Order: sequence, then C-alpha cells, then structure tokens
Amino acid sequence: MIEAKNICKRFGELEILQGIDLSVQKGDVVSIIGPSGSGKTTLLRCLNFLETADEGTLDFDGERFNLNKMSRKDIRRLRQKTAFVFQDYNLFLNKTVLQNVTEGLITARGIGKRDAKATAMEMLKKVGMADKTESFPHQLSGGQQQRVAIARALATKPEIIYFDEPTSALDPELIGEVLSVMKQLAEDGMTMIVVTHEMNFARHVSNKVLFMEKGRVLESGTPEHIFQNPDNDRIQAFVQSLTDSGGLQ
Repeated sequence: MIEAKNICKRFGELEILQGIDLSVQKGDVVSIIGPSGSGKTTLLRCLNFLETADEGTLDFDGERFNLNKMSRKDIRRLRQKTAFVFQDYNLFLNKTVLQNVTEGLITARGIGKRDAKATAMEMLKKVGMADKTESFPHQLSGGQQQRVAIARALATKPEIIYFDEPTSALDPELIGEVLSVMKQLAEDGMTMIVVTHEMNFARHVSNKVLFMEKGRVLESGTPEHIFQNPDNDRIQAFVQSLTDSGGLQ
C-alpha cells in the first residue's frame, strides 16, 4: 500500500531525517516510538506533505512519487486518500462538533449538506460523540475533542490515517477513551501510522513497530520482537527502563 524509501529532511545544518524507509500494508497498525526529538513527527508530516522532504520516494497504491518534487495536484489527490489527526485536535473553535466534521466534506470534497451530515453523524456515533453535535470545542474535554478530530478524519473515508501523538495533550484520565477508539479502529481493519509515547498501545494494538532515534530507524519489527527481544542495545535499555518503571505491561 505504502512504500517510502530514503526520506531525508534537513532544517539548515540539522539533519532531522536521515534516510528513513517505511513499508505499510493495508490493515497495518504501525507505531513509531522513540525519544522526543528523534524525528517521528517530521516523518509523519513528510508523508502527508505538511513538510517537504529533501529526498525520498513514496509508492502509494502502485504509483511512485518523488517527495521533493510533488505537484499540488498530486498532493491534493493523495490527501484525498489520507487523513491526519493532530496532537492538539486542530478543531475550529467557532464551529459546533457537527460543523467541524461536515466542514471539510462540504467545502473540500463537494459533498451535499444532507449527505455530509449523515456521514458525520455516523462517524460521531462511532467515536461515542453523537450526543455532542451542537457543542463547541470549549465545552468539551480534551478526550472528547480528540474523538471529534478522529470522527472528522474517518468522515473522509481515508485509506490510511496518520496519528501524531494523539494522546500527548490529554490529562492521564482521558487517554484511555481515545486509545479505546483507536483500538476499535484497528480491530475494524483501519490502516494507521501512529506516532506515540503510549508503549502499551504500541505493544498490544500494533502489528509493526519502528524505533527511531536521531533521525534514523534503529530497528523495526513486530511488537513481540521490539519489546521482548530487540537486537539493538539502545532499544534493550529503553524497554528495560519502561519495565522497571512499570510503564510497560
């Protein structure tokens, strides 16, 4: 479905991504983990063209694209197949929950208001937010706002959803409700790439894990391999520290 090769990104003299490869098949849940500042979010943003990679190719549904020479038409066409969930929700503060989900369908996709509303209601129900359609973002908890953002992503019927640390802005007691929605999406077969610090999600929900540090993928593999028997000494130490602190179950 997606095959990314040699993705590089520099900001001045600073190399953020140093030749990243990534393969994603339909139905995969890929978790990207590692310390802060390792380039995880930048990788995700390059895949969705929120940042322009300096080098790299992307094969998507059998077509190959040079990430440094993407036309606006190709970017728009590929974004029709993807959705992005931001860590800070990125909702329109002056619009209701329902309007937040229908806005993109109506203005960007040209879908009629009646059909857009029907789709929005279906997705809001899916994430447990159908009773909040007339609420504004400031009237919702962080977990509720993030569930609305997920409903908005689902409403476009994407082939793949990118999640950028979707629980990092949440209070601890609200994290579970968002992870529960994401786990259900995984069980439904939604293809997802998730940048996350939630190690138990990566271990128990993903079927593939990438560990990044300093702009490189140190190791990738199944959750069982990464969390139980990694080859890399750095990852072994990382997993051991999580185990010792009780952060890995």
